[in-house]
Amino acid sequence: MSPPRFFNPDAPIELSNNRLPHWSQANTSYFITFRLGDSIPADKLRRHCQERKAWVDQQGARPWPAEVEREYFRRFLGKLEHWLDLGSGGCLLKDPANAAIVSECLGFFEGQRSALHAWVIMPNHVHALVDVLPGAELGKLVMTWKSYSAKRINERMGRQGSLWQKSYFDRMIRDWDHFARCVRYIRANPGKAGLGEGACLLGESDQARRFR
Repeated sequence: MSPPRFFNPDAPIELSNNRLPHWSQANTSYFITFRLGDSIPADKLRRHCQERKAWVDQQGARPWPAEVEREYFRRFLGKLEHWLDLGSGGCLLKDPANAAIVSECLGFFEGQRSALHAWVIMPNHVHALVDVLPGAELGKLVMTWKSYSAKRINERMGRQGSLWQKSYFDRMIRDWDHFARCVRYIRANPGKAGLGEGACLLGESDQARRFR
């Protein structure tokens, strides 16, 4: 596997706002989080979105300086991840067969559109550290993962309707230190959520295993 592709401050950056702000850059590594639609109570999420919008509106033009970006993720992604680790909702990914479907979907484009370094499938959400390879787009990649996994899980469970929350969180990886922190976060997430061995599906590339 080739080395991860870090954020280049001198290269063009695209900004989109599909429910959440997304910064993207071609041929870059990302830490991403996506979750089941029922994983956070609606009233909590509504207040959280209002707080986030008010904070974002107070900031300057994007992309933000590194310290502002870190504060954004500390305030808003950190709070969401705490709620996710509480295990709310139906937690359909606790079922090993459903988790295996998601894992298979994550690896479907391996070496073509993506290269996974570390990932964990928690009971109600997924974290992944991934390279988006040349010619691919992060938004389309995540949408495809979610679409295929939702279809197969719904068929298996005999259910209908949406499975995943529509948007996702993403963060471009800046350097090796940032890469290592993300690997360790993913690895530690099951224990942090109070889950025993085997309760989640965890994977790492050879490069990720270097960081202990």
